[in-house]
Amino acid sequence: MRGEAPRLLRKEAVPRSVPGAAALEMAGEMSRSLGKGSAAPGPVPEGLIRLYSMRFCPFAERTRLVLKAKGINHEIININLKNKPDWFFEKNPFGLVPVLETSKGQLIYESPITCDYLDEAYPGEKLLPEDPYERAYQKMLLEHFSKLTPLAYKHFMAIQNGEDSTALKAEIGEKLGKFEEILANRQSVFFGGDSVSMFDYLIWPWFERLEAFQLYDCLGHTPKLKRWMDAMKQDPAVKATMTDFQTFKGYLQLYVKNSPEACDYGL
Repeated sequence: MRGEAPRLLRKEAVPRSVPGAAALEMAGEMSRSLGKGSAAPGPVPEGLIRLYSMRFCPFAERTRLVLKAKGINHEIININLKNKPDWFFEKNPFGLVPVLETSKGQLIYESPITCDYLDEAYPGEKLLPEDPYERAYQKMLLEHFSKLTPLAYKHFMAIQNGEDSTALKAEIGEKLGKFEEILANRQSVFFGGDSVSMFDYLIWPWFERLEAFQLYDCLGHTPKLKRWMDAMKQDPAVKATMTDFQTFKGYLQLYVKNSPEACDYGL
């Protein structure tokens, strides 16, 4: 779905005058998630792009950040990742969010790919650098960061299970230190320069969750990362997608119990 995207419509809503309006109750960033036995949503209305998401998923938050940052008119359908509907595997054979679906029925999944697609397919300020090397550099940084994200979950689960997480925490602190060095060497507030870039959005969801994962003290010796976090919190897209700490904490308590109610916590 390429071409002009209306920039005045920023909220997730299905217009009542288009096909699929009967599915209003299943669409929206704060809508309840669809699980096993639910009916598959109808076609994506013209003029919208649909995101299959989950309110607390950091990978899906990446895509939501880009949608908000670029002002793309979209709708959100939340998926219960603890009780996935069978039809969702037709959208993504891996059964994971995020997934984008266009009005042409085109499906795009894997969070960095969805974000790149949105940046290329829609007008407005580009989040990826224009310079080919800088684009490649951000993708290399993302590969490094991808080694950190599973450690954060592993650390959280170790604490929940009463296991010693000292070594894990030290490893995470060491990896965060590398990103502190990158900001220091680039002498900029953001990783892409003086304004928020794609890479900043792609890593933000895990920094938003550092306190919940009991890892915030890993930033004790990283003043540049702390300044970056403070600056990110002022970004309109970040403000629009942040989850209240207590709400996310409540979700985590249900998540570790493998509760199918986890995805809808707080609704």
